[in-house]
Amino acid sequence: MKRRFAFHIPYGQKLTLLASVPLIVAVAAIALVVAAQSRALAEREINALETQLIEAKKAELRNYVTQARNGFYFIYGNAAPDDNEAKERVAQILSAMIYGEEGQFFVYDYDGTAIVSPRETARIGGNFRGEADGTGTPVVDRLIEIARSGAGYHTYTWPKPSTGEPAQKIAYVTSFPSWQWAVGTGVFIDDVLATVASSRADVEARVQRTFLYIGVIALVALLVVFATGMGLNLRERRLADAKLKKLTQRVFDAQEEERGRVARELHDGISQILVGVRYALDNARRRLDRGDGTAHAPLAKGIETLGEAISEVRRISRDLRPGVLDDLGLGPALRTLAEEFGTRTGIEVDYTTVVFRNRLDNDAKIALYRIAQEALTNIERHAGATHVSIDLRGHRRGATLRITDNGCGFSPDTLRSAGLGLRNMQERMDQLGGRLYMRPAPGKGVEIEAVAPLTHMLQPDSANSDPQKPDPKKAAA
Repeated sequence: MKRRFAFHIPYGQKLTLLASVPLIVAVAAIALVVAAQSRALAEREINALETQLIEAKKAELRNYVTQARNGFYFIYGNAAPDDNEAKERVAQILSAMIYGEEGQFFVYDYDGTAIVSPRETARIGGNFRGEADGTGTPVVDRLIEIARSGAGYHTYTWPKPSTGEPAQKIAYVTSFPSWQWAVGTGVFIDDVLATVASSRADVEARVQRTFLYIGVIALVALLVVFATGMGLNLRERRLADAKLKKLTQRVFDAQEEERGRVARELHDGISQILVGVRYALDNARRRLDRGDGTAHAPLAKGIETLGEAISEVRRISRDLRPGVLDDLGLGPALRTLAEEFGTRTGIEVDYTTVVFRNRLDNDAKIALYRIAQEALTNIERHAGATHVSIDLRGHRRGATLRITDNGCGFSPDTLRSAGLGLRNMQERMDQLGGRLYMRPAPGKGVEIEAVAPLTHMLQPDSANSDPQKPDPKKAAA
């Protein structure tokens, strides 16, 4: 049979876990919500900033192109479509209009030939139809397409003239339709992207700091909960130690009380009976020494008294540990106890049971027998009852012993000041994991009910058979 080990968590640790787990979950949820809300709000602000900066760049480009066009419109407006001299003059003007470190104007004809490119002069005269950037985005074809449709913006990746490194660029292009030119300028927005990236990094740093602050607060709270739990655990241990000491003292008191009872019974019963036997035997010996023929009378008296001593020894032994409980089971043991109680006290006792084939284990049988013994003792001493009912039966939840009397009953003060007997009854059921009820009986008196759980019921194939005939009212349990 495999041995099962039960994992037991002390009460203080249970309370600490009960307080810590929801706290950890709540703090984690708050941290995640705060982080998500912070990131969402920051992302909206960063996107708004990025859009604002890019729109400012676009407006700046549009102004550049508008100003440049206004600067040579008097030439373009008066020139014919095939006026090469006018085209040359405008191209020279646009080639001279460079600004900043990267700014320049560019011109492509509708066929894709580069006409103006002052910072990349190697491109002048080359045809760049089909040209695309490093990401596959069309460049020249798209610029010409935008110019044909009027004017607009185009974003693509382009090498920076100052460094040769590719960077994202926004271009604004417009059209000189009579000359079939696409004229525009562009600006690199890597500074905008760097600003946006810096803002995102700052947001992430703030979120991480928030996580850190929340973690520190949660750690402090957990330490407080842990310290409180440890304090409670230590307090509960001290209380448990005090209860254990009281229980140990009660066990010692019960042992001394039982020893005193056995000593009194031995002294008041067995000792006196044996003294009587000795006196009868001594009397018979003296008569025999005198040759008196009446020696048989004290011998008979001694034999009778010795039989009483044997019966008294058996009674004391049975009170300490009834042999019928081990030999025949709980049902016959309770029946014998009830019959002896009725004979000794004159109280009418009714005992009933339902056959369930002696299926209680040894611990449950002893506990229920001792509870019945203690209950009958209390009834004899305190109840003033004339009738007692004892009922034992098995059911789906286990086994139930019910003892009812018609005595004087009890008051709440009686339960609060319960003596050692009632506490012993309760502790026996606690050891079994069962339940003990003490309540007023219907009409008058007290009803005590002890329920042994199903875990103390043996399987039918492993239980001993009932040695007696199945009598519905008096059957072995």
